[in-house]
Amino acid sequence: MVEPVKKRRLLQAYNESSRSTGSQTSSNTAQLAGKGEEEGRMDGSILRLAMKNFLTYDYAEVCPGPNLNMIVGANGTGKSSIVCAICLGLAGKTAVLGRGDKVGLYVKRGCLKGSIEIELFKRGGNVVINREIHAENNQSLWTINGKHSNQKSVEEEVRNLHIQVSNLCQFLPQEKVGEFAKMSKVELLEATEKSVGSPEMFEYHCQLKNFRTKERELENTVKEKANFLEKARQRNERNKLDVNRYYERKRHLEVIELLEKKKPLVEYETTRKDHEAAKKERDETKTQLVALKQAKAPIVRKIQQIEEQLQPIEAQIKAKTTVIKDASLKCKQKQDQLDRKHQEIEDIKQRLRLKQMEEEEHQKRISNTRRNIKDLMSELAKVADQPDVTPKINNINDELRRIQVDKARVEGEMSDLRRERENIRAEMKMLEKKLNDMNSMMKAKEERLRGRFRDTYTALQWLRQNKHLYSGKVYEPMMLVINVKDHRYAKYVENHISLHDLRAFVFQKKEDMEMFMREVRDKQNLKVNSVFSVDSLSTQQPARDIESLRHFGFFTYLRETFEAPDEVMSYLCQQYKVHNVPVGNEQTKAMIGTVIKEPNLRVFFTTDERYTVKKSFYSHKISTTNSSIPTSQYLTITVDAEQKRQLEQQIKDCQSKVRDIDEQQRALEKNVAALNLRDNELLAEKKRLCELKGKKRQLEQKISTKQDSLKQMENNVIDLKKVEAETTEKIAAVITQKVTIVAAFIDQMKLRAKLSMEKVHLALETVGLTAEKTKLEHDCREGASELKSLEQRYERLDQRRVQLNEQCKSLLRKAKATCNMTGDQSWPEHLRTAFSKLPDTLDEIDARLNEERARTECFSGLNENVVEEYNRREQEIKHLEKELEEKSNNLSAYRQKITEAKERWLNPLKQLVEQINNKFSDFFRSMQCAGEVDLHTENEEEYDKYGIRIRVKFHSHTQLHELTPHHQSGGERSVSTMLYLMALQELNRCPFRVVDEINQGMDPVNERRVFNIVVRTACKETTSQYFFITPKLLQNLQYANEMMVLCVHNGTNMLPPNEWSERKFIKRCLGRKARASHQT
Repeated sequence: MVEPVKKRRLLQAYNESSRSTGSQTSSNTAQLAGKGEEEGRMDGSILRLAMKNFLTYDYAEVCPGPNLNMIVGANGTGKSSIVCAICLGLAGKTAVLGRGDKVGLYVKRGCLKGSIEIELFKRGGNVVINREIHAENNQSLWTINGKHSNQKSVEEEVRNLHIQVSNLCQFLPQEKVGEFAKMSKVELLEATEKSVGSPEMFEYHCQLKNFRTKERELENTVKEKANFLEKARQRNERNKLDVNRYYERKRHLEVIELLEKKKPLVEYETTRKDHEAAKKERDETKTQLVALKQAKAPIVRKIQQIEEQLQPIEAQIKAKTTVIKDASLKCKQKQDQLDRKHQEIEDIKQRLRLKQMEEEEHQKRISNTRRNIKDLMSELAKVADQPDVTPKINNINDELRRIQVDKARVEGEMSDLRRERENIRAEMKMLEKKLNDMNSMMKAKEERLRGRFRDTYTALQWLRQNKHLYSGKVYEPMMLVINVKDHRYAKYVENHISLHDLRAFVFQKKEDMEMFMREVRDKQNLKVNSVFSVDSLSTQQPARDIESLRHFGFFTYLRETFEAPDEVMSYLCQQYKVHNVPVGNEQTKAMIGTVIKEPNLRVFFTTDERYTVKKSFYSHKISTTNSSIPTSQYLTITVDAEQKRQLEQQIKDCQSKVRDIDEQQRALEKNVAALNLRDNELLAEKKRLCELKGKKRQLEQKISTKQDSLKQMENNVIDLKKVEAETTEKIAAVITQKVTIVAAFIDQMKLRAKLSMEKVHLALETVGLTAEKTKLEHDCREGASELKSLEQRYERLDQRRVQLNEQCKSLLRKAKATCNMTGDQSWPEHLRTAFSKLPDTLDEIDARLNEERARTECFSGLNENVVEEYNRREQEIKHLEKELEEKSNNLSAYRQKITEAKERWLNPLKQLVEQINNKFSDFFRSMQCAGEVDLHTENEEEYDKYGIRIRVKFHSHTQLHELTPHHQSGGERSVSTMLYLMALQELNRCPFRVVDEINQGMDPVNERRVFNIVVRTACKETTSQYFFITPKLLQNLQYANEMMVLCVHNGTNMLPPNEWSERKFIKRCLGRKARASHQT
């Protein structure tokens, strides 16, 4: 029973769209309250909400009460539109609502712009926020208290009033109800802190998380630096010995450097002394050489005179030798000519022998030919009396011609069959290619079916293997057998036919369907759907001819956009009236106001939208709903099943024709083989007879040919006497030429002998002079060796002097360069002092150098980088020690800050969670269930892991279980969500809370209990404003005076708000009540 309502409000709304003939009006049963109720309001609560051209409203104004506001109305009347207006009017994001992602979609269809105006209570002056939304560009214009503003300013104003439309603990739209249970414990804690905690609580939490993050970073930094410092100290300790060894090695290197500087100076002094000694020895050798040369001068002059006499004689001998060589060459040439003439005579004789042999062979051939002619004439005499075989040959020729005609006929037939077979094979390949293409497309459709409906695909595979079990026709799922003629129409068909039926199997007989379902659903436990078609309605005519609708932009009916088997089409015509659903274009959309008034148009499509027209059973008024058409997912791939069947049948026919042709070809090949056999037999007989007939003629021709050849050979006999005479003449001519060549050869031999004698005389003269010269040279040779020895010694000594002089200069330059001195600079005193302490001989210096180098090599592996690194690391160690001390101090400071922040945050939070738990537990106990809320964390130091855990129990035999999206049922999650929100209600510092249709999944018992808790809690004076949206209420609920019921109505007979009278409404209600009492 409804109790009297003290505080009442009026919601008046009027909606008359240019695209719909209906109107909407929202009202409740009260009028405006006075200023006294403002004392119970919180800053930020809603005083007034006005909507213009927003979703379902032309214009509506809502004035909610300060406590519980229950908005009731049937689905589609505009309840959730109020929720959307609150969210968007307070600068909320469209994502919070879970509807359209663009704000322009919330403007009423057909309007260019819409507006929302919200008046918020605020002590010291209310805040009026207005948002004007432009549909075309999704832009908004904002005003605050009539002054132009921007969204950022609005968000700041809303934040100052503690309004959080993105917080599910404060604002829970219909589309987000399921997401509340999906919130993690951490998200729920943050939402609760923002909603009911003190303004500083969430900030303290964020600070703690930031402090903890910084603390971890500092801990890691301190740890890393401490480790690095320890490693640096250890490395330096290891390198300290190396540094000491380095300096020891450096001292040895300095000694080596001084020794190397003094060594060139000692080398210079040694070389200078060697130079002076070499110069003195060279001068002494030069004096001895001059005296020896003066004693040998007369003998040398005599030897020179003999050499001058020998020169012309040697020249004459050389000239004679050249002439002798020329004469010898000419003798050789004449000898070669004689050899060639001798060979020429041999060649002439050889040609004569060849002619004689040729004539002998010629005579043998003549003799053989005469013998052959005699044999052939004897054979001709034997075959002269044989009978005539010409008639037999003629008969064989006639039969051969008949066989050739038959063979030509059969080969022509075989050629025709081969061409026909090739044409059929080509046609078959083309058909198979088309069939393979269709099978590929069909395979793609089946893959989509398997990916989306695994059970249906499994049932399909079973059906294909067991189709023989059914007496009637059985069709695979409709999405496989429906073929859209144009892929652009697929979205219309898919939108109109439910997905449940698109994946359904179609049976011609009901008993087949029942047997199929028993197998796949009951035995195999597969979730499939099947239907059966009773009457053939596939050819049923539409209610109106399409031509009568073309002026509206309609161009076809939905049935004409796709193909399907008759039984499937019959089912779709019966169930979905596809033969009466026209498809239009943009012209249809432009004329939508006229189109919806046309009779017999219940459902139709424009380019991108679907329209449904409904007619009121009582008032006969028309209302329309439209929705956008999503992209097709299953029917875009089209395969013509009838065409596929025809292709398969055509391929079978082609295969049958090929088999028939092969049989005919085999029969013809047998005929051809028989004809070829007979043809070969006749040809063999003909050849025998022809050979017999032509043998006499051949013998006569051979005899004639042999006789002609004999005559020709007898005429071509060689005259050997003539050839022998010609040969004798040629040999005589060649011998004459040989006599001339021999005479010339003898002349050249004589000349060569004369010149050789003259050369011998000159050689004897040369021998005498050479002997005299040899005697003089022998006399002079004894002193020459001594002279040569002195000359060589002088040369060696002079070269040594020059070398030592250069070495001295070079060593002096090297010594000064080693000591970094210029050419004229004298030796500095510190070098003289250092050099005086070192050895003075090269051997001693080399020995000392080897000793120092050996000691230096004992310190191998050391370099200056070791010392530099050691010194650099010492500086780093000092810097790290200082930096580590600073970081440790910072870490201590952060830990102190964390301790202080934790005390400020955790203790109030625990108290807050305890209060929520008490309320939550009380609510559950009142419902004879159990529930608790606690602060949950796995590690007290991980502040980003803190969360609120809700645990509930709805049955006495179960344990408390955490609230999750999966463990509890939908109704249990709704109850838990609602009671948690009510537990926050009395603690809530937010000015209002919105909950949209959360009671839809509850059973009546729980819904009644929750409703009582909501009324009892939200109607307390200490609580904030509360909006509870529901499409229905149970009967006999308990109501409170502080709550307000806002009834949203939708209908064509609603009065405009300026014509509606509360007094008349109450009067009519009382009259109906009185009449009802009178009748009873």
